Amino acid sequence: MLREMGILRKLRAGDPAGLEGLMEVYLPYVSVIVWNILRGAMTAEDGEEVVSDVFLAAWDQAADLRPGHVKSWLGAVARHKARNKLRQAGKTLPLEENVLELPDPSDPADRLTRAEERERVRRAVEALPDGDREIFLRHYYYAQTVREIAAAMGLKEPTVKTRLRRGREKLKAMLTKGEETGEA
Repeated sequence: MLREMGILRKLRAGDPAGLEGLMEVYLPYVSVIVWNILRGAMTAEDGEEVVSDVFLAAWDQAADLRPGHVKSWLGAVARHKARNKLRQAGKTLPLEENVLELPDPSDPADRLTRAEERERVRRAVEALPDGDREIFLRHYYYAQTVREIAAAMGLKEPTVKTRLRRGREKLKAMLTKGEETGEA
């Protein structure tokens, strides 16, 4: 925490050593987040650009950074910038590993059941056709509006609404089918 406070003090003073210190501590963390989202959909240069943009944002917004919250702030900015890079390139957004995470209950049996449910939902979402899956993820996991999705994907808004409804119906059918047959 003391090191972080020193880094923030330098950043706020406009000292490049503050940025260097921030990168020294958090570059691996930010890089992992960016590459987990880009997952080979972009070039190495694109990924490096996104990582650089995250640290540039920290430099530009140094006054907003608070000790003890820098890591979470950098993580949020990294996720946002990586997703935007994918959207700008017209690439499909991935379903992140932890996107369906909910706090685990204390009972180990309940934790196992919850983990199995998350995996079933993940498989069902990944089984949707590419276009429907992307619309579904953009709307439900990345909180884009129907209008934003339509603009980003070159579709009409009623088409997006129809494909969202169709995606929900397919997911419901896939998930209830497993329950009826007793599959986990």
